[in-house]
Amino acid sequence: MAATVTPITHQHFKEASKFYNSPACLSISEPYILCSHQALHVAMTIDKAYIRGSMAAILSVLQHSSCPHNIAFHFLISATANASLVRATISSSFPYLYFRLYPFDHSSVAPLISTSIRSALDCPLNYARIYLASLLPSCIHRVLYLDSDLILVDDIAELAAIQLGDNSVLAATEYCSANFVSYFTPTFWSNPCLSLTFANRKACYFNTGVMVMDLDRWREGDYTRKIEEWMEIQKRMRIYELGSLPPFLLVFAGNIVPVDHRWNQHGLGGDNFDGLCRDLHPGTVSVLHWSGKGKPWARLDAKTPCRLDALWASYDLLDTSFAFDS
Repeated sequence: MAATVTPITHQHFKEASKFYNSPACLSISEPYILCSHQALHVAMTIDKAYIRGSMAAILSVLQHSSCPHNIAFHFLISATANASLVRATISSSFPYLYFRLYPFDHSSVAPLISTSIRSALDCPLNYARIYLASLLPSCIHRVLYLDSDLILVDDIAELAAIQLGDNSVLAATEYCSANFVSYFTPTFWSNPCLSLTFANRKACYFNTGVMVMDLDRWREGDYTRKIEEWMEIQKRMRIYELGSLPPFLLVFAGNIVPVDHRWNQHGLGGDNFDGLCRDLHPGTVSVLHWSGKGKPWARLDAKTPCRLDALWASYDLLDTSFAFDS
C-alpha cells in the first residue's frame, strides 16, 4: 500500500544535542539571563509557516557558539498563536534553551500594510521587527535580529560584538552596488519632496534579515513611529512594492554601520517571483540566508533541491516519521 501523506497539524521536531559553554565563557546566573546585559540576546519571529526554518536557525546558532548557554532567545509570535504549543515545541527540541515568547498584536500595524509583490511579505508578523523596542523589556538594550530562513556557520558572538559607534541605531550588511532606485516607484522619485529624503545620504540597500540593533537608541529616536509614517504615505501614494524593507531603507539607508558581507549571504531563495537556485556570493561565509521565494525545506520536500539546500538540510530537525502514515 502506498504511503499516504497526512497533514502535519503540529510539526514534530527531534531533540537537538546539548551544547556546552567553553571554559572562557562568562558565568551568568540562570534566573537572570533573559534580562542580563552580559547575555547575548537574539530575537526571531516564529509562525506556523516558518517554524521549521526557525528550529534549524536556532540549532545553527547554538552549534557554532562558543558560549551557547549565554544566549537568550526572544521569540515573537502572533497574538492568535497557541503560545503553549509553541513553547512546548521549542522546549522539546531545546530543553536547555533560555527563551521567552512575546505575543505580537498586529491590530495596529495591519491597517498600515500594503500588498506587495509576494503575499508572504504581507504577513503582519513580518513587520514585528519594527516593534522590537516596545515588545522586549526595557532591560534589554541591544539585540541581534535574525530571520527564520537562515543558518549560521560561525560564532554569533563575533557578529553581536560589532560596535555601533556614537550614533548608529543598527548594523547590517550593506550593498552599495545594488540598484537602489529600483526599490521605490516612479511616484516616489518624481515627487521632489519625497526624493529629497536621500539628499546628503550615501543611501545603499541593506538586508534586514540580520541586524544588530541598539534598542535604547531606537526608543529614544522613536524609530517605530518614523517607519509607520512612511507606511502611511505608502498607503496613499504607492511609493514601493516590496513589503517591510523599503520603510527601513527610507529611515536608515546611509546611516547604518556596515557589516561584512559574510554575515548575510542572502538571496539564496532566488527572486520574489520564481525562487530559482542561486549560488553564494564570492568570499567567506558565516550566514547563509534563503531570502526570496524559494525556501530550502519546501524545495527539499518537493524533491527539487538546489545545491546549497543540502547545507540547510543538515540542521533540519523535523521528525519525518510523523509526516507519513503507511
